[in-house]
Amino acid sequence: MRKFNFCAGPAALPQPVLEQAQRELLDWRGLGCSVMEVSHRSPEFVAVAERAEQDLRDLLRVPSNYKVLFLQGGATGQFSAVPWNLFGVGSKKADFIHTGHWAAKAIKETRRYGEAQIVASSEDRNFSYAPAADSWKPSRDAAYLHYTSNETIGGVEFDYVPEVDCPLVVDMSSTILSQPIAVEKFGVIYAGAQKNIGPSGIAVALVREDLLDRAMDNIPRSLSWKVAADAGSMDNTPPTFAWYLSGLVFQWLKTQGGVEAMEKQADIKSKMLYGFLDSSSFFSSPVEKGSRSRMNVPFVLADADLDKKFLEESEAAGLLSLKGHRSVGGMRASLYNAVPLEAVEALVVFMADFEARWG
Repeated sequence: MRKFNFCAGPAALPQPVLEQAQRELLDWRGLGCSVMEVSHRSPEFVAVAERAEQDLRDLLRVPSNYKVLFLQGGATGQFSAVPWNLFGVGSKKADFIHTGHWAAKAIKETRRYGEAQIVASSEDRNFSYAPAADSWKPSRDAAYLHYTSNETIGGVEFDYVPEVDCPLVVDMSSTILSQPIAVEKFGVIYAGAQKNIGPSGIAVALVREDLLDRAMDNIPRSLSWKVAADAGSMDNTPPTFAWYLSGLVFQWLKTQGGVEAMEKQADIKSKMLYGFLDSSSFFSSPVEKGSRSRMNVPFVLADADLDKKFLEESEAAGLLSLKGHRSVGGMRASLYNAVPLEAVEALVVFMADFEARWG
């Protein structure tokens, strides 16, 4: 029996996608073998790759002057790839908006190759909000500005796109495909797959073509966007099964009404859970209103001694992976596209019952 999975990543996948992969696992397209056993350069798999790219372009309305890259190393690999690819021409300084755990990792990695200047930060209130658009100013000589659109651990999400004169780079791992985005406002959008795209093992980057020639001379070949773009993301053997599954997710998203439909569902699901948290005297959200994530909802119990009991009972009730990240503790419910409304309804019912018994 399938249970409700609130894991932050690797996260829930759409059941129809899993069922299709199951049907096709041993005999894909009548070839008598699995898609995992087919050459990535075969006409059959090249067709999979091309359709996945086109479907993603359709879903996000990606302009023609952007390359769509399917990469290895996850979003963490892109923490290195971004400065390697953008510090080769002019300034080796990048601006950052610091909103928590993942922004900090990107900042630390960038400082291995150049200067990372924090132009805005929410550290003063324990990373519980996204800095307002009018509260900071970018540098005049930055090679790019980087921010994390949604902090998966802290549950903080930007409700605006920064306006800057330099290329805008965003880690969109946990919000990509959850709402329409104006791709043309960004120089680079990258995202690990294991939240809203597909299984772990692959990442996606949308790179504006004019940025492909700004790499440092000694860039590792495996991190070069230009090498990946010129080779159709197949300079070496890609994670074919993850690419195939991601393509199935894109197809599923289209049948659901695309990112516009996902945005509506995300609003309904997150408002339901935040509404309960705000009405409770036992559960609460540590994130300031106005910056609350629609994808990742951290919450705490009034009595932390009951955390273990809550997790034991929730798992027994079929509500999986509600434990908060080890760095912050508490609880967290991730409400990605594949998490159905029924899961959130079941979670709220369980939490209300738990509060009635233990609050």
